[in-house]
Amino acid sequence: MPDSKYERLPHAGDFEKESGTEVVYLSPKPVPTGMPAVSSRQLHRNTNETFLDFAVGQGNFEFMARIGIGAIMFIVTLLFFFSAFASYLRRNAEPFLSGWLSFFFNPVLWFIIGAIALTYIYFFHQAARQVSAHPPVRFNRQRREVVFVPQKGHKPRYVPWEDVIACVSVGKLITQYAVMPEYKLMIGLRDAGTGNVLWSVIPSSNLSLAVSEWEAIRAYMEEGMSALPPDQSDELEEGSVEFFHLCRRSYRADHSFLRYTWGFLTIQFFSGWTIPCYISGWVNRRPKAGFPKEVLEWSRPLPTEQHALPSEALLEESAEIRKAFAKGQNLLDYFKVKFSEPANEPTVDAS
Repeated sequence: MPDSKYERLPHAGDFEKESGTEVVYLSPKPVPTGMPAVSSRQLHRNTNETFLDFAVGQGNFEFMARIGIGAIMFIVTLLFFFSAFASYLRRNAEPFLSGWLSFFFNPVLWFIIGAIALTYIYFFHQAARQVSAHPPVRFNRQRREVVFVPQKGHKPRYVPWEDVIACVSVGKLITQYAVMPEYKLMIGLRDAGTGNVLWSVIPSSNLSLAVSEWEAIRAYMEEGMSALPPDQSDELEEGSVEFFHLCRRSYRADHSFLRYTWGFLTIQFFSGWTIPCYISGWVNRRPKAGFPKEVLEWSRPLPTEQHALPSEALLEESAEIRKAFAKGQNLLDYFKVKFSEPANEPTVDAS
């Protein structure tokens, strides 16, 4: 997260760029984005007319597990070929096969590999533990508030809905295979007492999906459950075994057999194939931490006359933005005109 260039808290329309990462803020105030409300988190499964629960999805843990398995397999493969090459060079001093096996199965080398694997497993377990140890972030549309519990046993923190910080970022992800574009939705909940911000970072496959994920939350808070994408029985969740095979078939249909073999089969085989999917499924099936009694009381439905209403400032700006959409502008076009700051104009395209 780049340091803010503004001497104030951010608001919708702010733009930052640092170290190759571009960030566009969508809230506060949470104005319409013009994008469809689409959620890879399948928000309709954890939602009712009073509140929406938002938590880390299955795809995050599938990716983490695949990176860990791939890194260890890369080290083992490198050791395999390096030991073979070294034994070949020393074939006149000792038999090739016995030299290769003694080098490859060197206890010291495998101790180092094991230590690396255990370290990654430890950090993966700590990340997975957060899912069961901490309740999800809960958005209450009747109160127009958001609650989060920083740590188990800590006092819940409540944030006004219109003060929630949301932004999308575009950067680069450097892996052992390639340099790829990286898109994220980041949701920040600021504790008014301490000024600390709790960030939820949601990776996305492209910028439009990152904005649409936020739009699904915003639309629910402003319009209700009818604004969320419908529940579909055949919907596949990112990170599942079914989703993996769907991606495999799509990759095969769009690329040559040679590229499919080396660009998908080889990479996915050495990163665990469907094992990360089963690991992520196990993580998400673990019992989740419950909310404290205080939050459960806060989550009870309210009489209609007690429902909180949007601020006049939000209503006015939302109406202005919808007029801009009707004229064919997108959200970034609207902000460019409104703020008239050519030096700060975003270059990312959220249309």
